[in-house]
Amino acid sequence: MQIWWWAAAAFCAFFVKGLCGFANTLVFSTILSFGNNNINISPVELLLGYPTNLIIAWKERKSVKWGVCVPLAILVLIGNIPGILLLKNTDAQIIKIVFGIAVIAIGIEMYFRETRKKKMKESKAILALIGIISGVLCGLYGVGAFLAAYIGRVTDDTKTFKANICMVFIAENTFRIVMYTFMGIITMDILRQAVILIPVMLAGLFAGMKSSSVIDEKIVKKIVIVMLVLSGIALIMNNLS
Repeated sequence: MQIWWWAAAAFCAFFVKGLCGFANTLVFSTILSFGNNNINISPVELLLGYPTNLIIAWKERKSVKWGVCVPLAILVLIGNIPGILLLKNTDAQIIKIVFGIAVIAIGIEMYFRETRKKKMKESKAILALIGIISGVLCGLYGVGAFLAAYIGRVTDDTKTFKANICMVFIAENTFRIVMYTFMGIITMDILRQAVILIPVMLAGLFAGMKSSSVIDEKIVKKIVIVMLVLSGIALIMNNLS
């Protein structure tokens, strides 16, 4: 029964990835966090998500803005180190509560970003804060939605958004795969589970990419936002009791 639950999470997560270019980690982790620890979830999602970032970045390579993605990638890598250490050494219940708070905060930020008509001007202070927070969250859960919140404000179209966020993810994913392997977080069992889920991941990604030309992206993003906020609240309540 559990493998089917993992498969459902993988399909939903990478359907969203194909549709919007991000939020796959949040969907995957949120669905599975109710019955699994993040130290088991994050490495599987990392191995599944890495090739999707390579594919999207290559497809949209002409839209890469190096002045946007390189500084963010550096800051994310700096934040990755404490995030990975917390994942390895922090109590699972505490991680789930923090994750729930992070999910709610990200969902609220995404909602307000979607309702704004004008993009905010780029701020170096905001860049640094978002980069480091995103690095910690990526180290813990692979969550890059804070990056999406920022890049969405400094890019003008979907292609540029997807190209730059996936370039940052590639740098972060590469570093995290090395660190996870070195620290023993990626094991043979994790590798086997990821391999089993690859066909489901590809099916979800393909379905999401095909659906993006039919479904209104704004409607999908609003659904994701609502589900993330509700899931974050549920995670906190379950682990406080």
